[in-house]
Amino acid sequence: MRATNAPASRKRRKRVLRRARGFRGSRSRLFKKAVEAVDRAMRLSTIHRKHKKIDYRALWIVRISAACRSRGVSYSRLIEGLSKANVRINRKMLSEIAIHDPTGFDRIVEMAKGRQ
Repeated sequence: MRATNAPASRKRRKRVLRRARGFRGSRSRLFKKAVEAVDRAMRLSTIHRKHKKIDYRALWIVRISAACRSRGVSYSRLIEGLSKANVRINRKMLSEIAIHDPTGFDRIVEMAKGRQ
């Protein structure tokens, strides 16, 4: 009798085809095409997780910059003033403060202006 490793092979194929659900045409039905599509999707998902962090940081910087400009200071001068004042607050929190607490952001800007 010939050993075919059938249970493991079937499990492996089902796992790949399950991940390929939602792909169009043969990419979700044929094993070889599905393997290629799933491998590419997994690779890109890793890359895009890294890019998401970059995109969010850029968004926060744009928001902070817009809030700074309306208060008569540039983004780079704000960050420089905060670092000289030893204010350690990240850009995500600065962005949230600029949106939800304008008076608090005014105080932060004044603190940064005082250290230039």
